[in-house]
Amino acid sequence: MFKSRHPHFCDYMIKLEDFQKVDIRLGKILEVEDFKEVRKPAYKLKIDFGPEIGVKKSSAQIINYSKKELKGKFVLAVVNFPPKQVANFMSEVLVVGVPDKNGDCVLLKPDKEVDIGVRLY
Repeated sequence: MFKSRHPHFCDYMIKLEDFQKVDIRLGKILEVEDFKEVRKPAYKLKIDFGPEIGVKKSSAQIINYSKKELKGKFVLAVVNFPPKQVANFMSEVLVVGVPDKNGDCVLLKPDKEVDIGVRLY
């Protein structure tokens, strides 16, 4: 088992096959709504992942972005987790990001144009 001295580094290794089970796709945010029914501030998102997957919903704690900034933005999301009930909303995908120095989520996106629905590998 791998142990790191860095406090934020994972303390175990996985196999490539384990990583390949996680289906992360590029989507485009179509709609953004306030999610007032939750304790922690969040948005309700509708994200288009192209013809293979279609439009999926997500609850996302990314309130460091305005609704205007988010609409039309490309995001990466895990699309093969089971849906999760969040208050009165069924979240179908998990949008991924990394924390900035304040701990707020910074969304990930490709640095060149690619088609929505493509899988991260």
